[in-house]
Amino acid sequence: MKKASMYLSVCVVLLISACSSDKEVSDNRAKYPVTSPVVMDTTYTHDYVADIYSFQHVEIRARVKGYIEKIHVDEGEIVKAGQTLFSISRQEYEVDLLKAKAMLKSAIADAKAAELDLQNVKILVEKNIVSKTELEMARAKLDALRAKVNEAKSYVASAELNLSYTVIKAPFDGIIDRIPNKAGSLVDEGTLLTTISDNKKVFAYFNVSEKEYLDFITLMDPEKKNDVTLVLANDQIHSCNGCIETVTGTIDKNTGNIAFRACFPNPDLLLKHGSSGKVRVTKEEKNALVIPQKATFEIQDRVCVFTVDSDSTVKMRSIVPKLRIPHFYVIESGLSSDDRIIYEGIQQVREGDKIIPEVISMKQIMEKQSKELAMFLVEN
Repeated sequence: MKKASMYLSVCVVLLISACSSDKEVSDNRAKYPVTSPVVMDTTYTHDYVADIYSFQHVEIRARVKGYIEKIHVDEGEIVKAGQTLFSISRQEYEVDLLKAKAMLKSAIADAKAAELDLQNVKILVEKNIVSKTELEMARAKLDALRAKVNEAKSYVASAELNLSYTVIKAPFDGIIDRIPNKAGSLVDEGTLLTTISDNKKVFAYFNVSEKEYLDFITLMDPEKKNDVTLVLANDQIHSCNGCIETVTGTIDKNTGNIAFRACFPNPDLLLKHGSSGKVRVTKEEKNALVIPQKATFEIQDRVCVFTVDSDSTVKMRSIVPKLRIPHFYVIESGLSSDDRIIYEGIQQVREGDKIIPEVISMKQIMEKQSKELAMFLVEN
């Protein structure tokens, strides 16, 4: 009887120990927030390095040789179309004009004398005093002198044109750039005096790959402006949105890229010819499978997540991201909307672990990310 009682006590102790052991196993299963990928339409931005050019940018060069008598503007000055910029010494060209005009007067006088001679020869021919050959010679002489009159007129026009080149005016409204030569400098024909830029609007040229070009052309709505944003060199956003106007006609064989041109208003003239920046293009992604970046980790060149099976067992899975948007990945392959993935705590979990999943929706995650971003912006 005593032995039976001892045996029963041992069994009870073992049973209690087993129950306690099962309870400890259950308690040792850690809780992890788990979510599922969501299918949604989303937008994302892509920045392209761009070179900025003025709407009009031309070189102002001397058309005649001479000394710069006066510079009427300063570097950086805003000028109007037709405003005088430079004056070049003109005495030499005034003398040339006087000579040309004198030659013209002499040629006109000779032509008039030849006309009188022709009239006299006609009278003599009618009276049979001279032959018709004399008449033809008189006409030929008059034609030659009239040709000299036209030649003299061309000399006058050329001299007037050269004289006009001594006063250099702005071809359009713009801003004067650097002036390398100062008053008194001797300049030759073709010498660069300055450049002028019309910056009321600017062009931003950027290159995209052939694949992106084909995708963009497919999605582009010709009836819309296809607005884009310009990010300046200091990472500030330009005050005015622009639009993509045109695409060049060839793809660069060396790079596989094609150039786009976007136009941006520049009312405060902040943007200058030769500036740099980034054109930010907003694109749409339809039926995108989205997961949080926080749920991913990298092993060598692979991006992975921890999935949770129906029995709450953790397994590692490789995925292929299609693109990255703020705080999230758009997945190309490796997951479906039915999968469950661990959202937080991926550093502590290992493949094969059993966990207690706490479901958190993607909507909650997105709201949380939005609040964190808003707090960051307020604090900074």
